[in-house]
Amino acid sequence: MNQGKIIEYIDQGKIICSICLQDKGTRLHLLTPLNRQVNLPTGRILLSSKTSMDPLRPREELLAHLRQAEETREKLKKEIRVDELWELIHDEKERFGYEYLAQLCFGDTIADDHISALVRALFEDKLFFKMKDGTFLPNSKERVDQIRKEGEEEARLEQALKEESAWLKQAIDQGYLITPNKHVIEFLVELALYGKEAPRFRYGRELLQRAGIPDYQNIRHLLVKLGVWEEDEPVDLLRFDIPTSFDKVQMEESCKLLGTEIEVQGYEDLRDLDAFTIDGPFTQDFDDALSWEVRDGYLCLGIHIADVAGSISPGSPIDMGAARRGSSLYLPRRHIPMLPVGLSQDKLSLRLGCDRPVISLLARFDHKGNLYDYRITPSLIHVKRQLTYDQVNYQYINEEPFIRIQHLCEQMRQKRIDQGALVLSLPEPSISIHEDSSISIEMIPQETPSRMIIAECMILYNWLMAKLCQDNDLPILYRGQKKPGERFSCEESDYIYYVFKQRRKIHPLIIDTKPSPHTGLGLGIYTNVSSPIRRYLDLVIQQQVRSFLFGEKPFYNNESLDRIRMQVTPVLRNLNIIKRNRIRYWILKYLQKHSGETFSAVILDRLKTKYRVILKDFLFMVEMKRKEEQVFSPGDHVHIQVIQSEPWDDILKLEFAHPLKDST
Repeated sequence: MNQGKIIEYIDQGKIICSICLQDKGTRLHLLTPLNRQVNLPTGRILLSSKTSMDPLRPREELLAHLRQAEETREKLKKEIRVDELWELIHDEKERFGYEYLAQLCFGDTIADDHISALVRALFEDKLFFKMKDGTFLPNSKERVDQIRKEGEEEARLEQALKEESAWLKQAIDQGYLITPNKHVIEFLVELALYGKEAPRFRYGRELLQRAGIPDYQNIRHLLVKLGVWEEDEPVDLLRFDIPTSFDKVQMEESCKLLGTEIEVQGYEDLRDLDAFTIDGPFTQDFDDALSWEVRDGYLCLGIHIADVAGSISPGSPIDMGAARRGSSLYLPRRHIPMLPVGLSQDKLSLRLGCDRPVISLLARFDHKGNLYDYRITPSLIHVKRQLTYDQVNYQYINEEPFIRIQHLCEQMRQKRIDQGALVLSLPEPSISIHEDSSISIEMIPQETPSRMIIAECMILYNWLMAKLCQDNDLPILYRGQKKPGERFSCEESDYIYYVFKQRRKIHPLIIDTKPSPHTGLGLGIYTNVSSPIRRYLDLVIQQQVRSFLFGEKPFYNNESLDRIRMQVTPVLRNLNIIKRNRIRYWILKYLQKHSGETFSAVILDRLKTKYRVILKDFLFMVEMKRKEEQVFSPGDHVHIQVIQSEPWDDILKLEFAHPLKDST
């Protein structure tokens, strides 16, 4: 029976001294020094005294007895040198009972107070002994050293938390950063990017809580408030660790290349050709040009791609930097080039009025659009006209040579369609953010004459380059695509609905060292080599082709090309995610500014609990809850009203507007 005995137990990491008023078998009714009564399961007893007193004595006497015992035990605890006790017995590597250890400290004659003092000292120290099942096990020397280091680290973290939370609270109160604290900013950015998946989430959350911020999920807004991030910070660039600048070594190499004269030996002089470029109005990195002439009854088409490989060799700092980037990235309000600007927009760019080295495809066609012959050669060209898509469409399309070029490209496209090619182009959003923070979104058609000309010429160039490499056993990365799982008829439905529906049935592209048919383009063999300024895999293939054209040993074999493919493909996948998410962000922000307005849409899917809907003004797919009274079929045109749009949180709430059906 424990009634009348002093009972000690652990509560919230502390040893509590109490006296047992009543023993109920499995539970004890206890009185604590603070004059509180508690019920304790017997399994939680740490120590039970050998002596006892009458629990029916006046409450004041019981409390005085408890306080006296507490005072005595704490005083005795201070006499114990835990480190000396550990030095005495740690080599024995066995468990020791409380009484034995107390006798080592106080001699053979011990009482309850001595045993309690021993347990308190070893329990509180935690450095030299481990408590388990009524015994203490001495820690090994290695374990003691480890615990010391952990304690020092905890102390360091605690001090850091105090200082950094105080700094953060001051910054929040002031609303801006007076003296930036890089360490704290790193934690805030980690939390904003990765949330609970952040490597140091627990420290970051504790930091925020001490600074008075209980909800870590609003950390992005805090970073904006403090001026660390812009209001529309492209966080995916940080999340995917995309390099946005070039290091010192890369810039030094770029400067060196900028000061190097163009090597003309081995290049065919084609500067007398009427070479011209066709690009967007804001393009600075021109990597392709065209030329055209009629000779001996044949239509002679020249497609000229900037000879980037002539300046950037495999394994060079700029080449390795381009491999890490994978591709240039074009985002609203931001352009991240694959190559340093001095190269991509000047030295290697096919600029107006400049002599430039290129890898040229010179192809001859008869008047029916049949390819008669072709040759591929390194050459020098001189760009005489720099045209935009709109200039060609509205000023020159009915003039030579564009009449003939357009007609030839239409013939080439039709041949590909006859061979199974799918033409599934849709307008692409061009997002402009103006000085007054207003947003405009223009859908740029991709099926204009000028864009069709460029698309078909690049397809022709890539196709014939692939044939050249295959015919000469030159290792490259080919691109292929299996037949779609199902083909739909465009005539049976709305064109937008048809394209979205058909795209779902298209298989992913195959990038491999072995050639395979590209059924999406209607070609038996294909590669991508027409944009070496903007795409790394194009540069790699151009490096191979150029080595062949100059009679040199190829840089890569199939194994090294496969390693490059495995390195770069995930990067390209991330870039696509970034671009898609960024366009989505700006569309959501546009819709946020047009809350309550109505937009035309088409139903893509009807699912059990929701609809998938395409907003026609942006070719943007969203999901909406399905209501019993609103029944639509795939392909139906409807009106959609914007209820709420939160771009930061990727939230978009829509409702079907009245009238529901769209008459268009």
